[in-house]
Amino acid sequence: MAKKRTVVSQKPMRSIWSGSLTFGLVNIPVRLYSATGGEQLEFDMLHKKDFSPIRYAKICKKEGKEVPYDEIVKGYEYEKGDYIVLTDADFKKVNIKKTKSINVMDFVREEDVDPMYFEKPYYLEPDKGAERAYALLREALTKTKKVGVAKFVIRNREHLGLVKPGLKGVLVLDQMRFADELHEVNELKIPDNESVSKKELDMAIKFIDELTSQFKPSDYKDTYKEELEGVIDDKAKGKTVHVEGEEPTPTKVNDLMETLRESLEKARSQPQSFAN
Repeated sequence: MAKKRTVVSQKPMRSIWSGSLTFGLVNIPVRLYSATGGEQLEFDMLHKKDFSPIRYAKICKKEGKEVPYDEIVKGYEYEKGDYIVLTDADFKKVNIKKTKSINVMDFVREEDVDPMYFEKPYYLEPDKGAERAYALLREALTKTKKVGVAKFVIRNREHLGLVKPGLKGVLVLDQMRFADELHEVNELKIPDNESVSKKELDMAIKFIDELTSQFKPSDYKDTYKEELEGVIDDKAKGKTVHVEGEEPTPTKVNDLMETLRESLEKARSQPQSFAN
């Protein structure tokens, strides 16, 4: 088997931010942890002619030379060619309360929030002495079936977020996009429902019902990564790599009903055939 170089998430989690989770006048000291990770294949960029590794360098446009990390500062171009340099201390001076708090402003039903706004989840852990207030907010959200809409600053940028109870009693902060970060769909050509026949719709609904089950995240695996590892393995052994599967072809309008019927029959007899 080819040597695997992966980024593994099973290492101890480290807090990436600490501050207070606030609702009303209640401040709950918390630590923030990234909730995402997982295994990924890691690829190096190589020079095509001799496979030498490529490294990325930060080059000064004026001198044409590489600049060491400790000589790099952040600057904002307020006029063409004129910059204001900002230090870490400057970012903290903007609003110390904002940079050290996750401020819950409103409470809403989670189902009222379009999933398109969700960007990245974080775990919130109470600091020592904050357990009771943490549990109080968690239970209040659970009982009311509401989530808290919050704003917070991390990595020098303000974000929108939802605070909600998660699995095993942890409070989750779902980082969200602001409304102006989503593209409008006005320019897209989207069909209406007038062209859909009742028979086709009934058949499609039967197919959906046939494959409907309880969602279990552990049932879904990254099979593409495993197949890619197989390709790497074969190439390492000098084997010929063959193309797996076939590229999907568009279903013709005239074949739609028959294709739906075949899909339903296959779902009933071989439900696992749609797993990949």
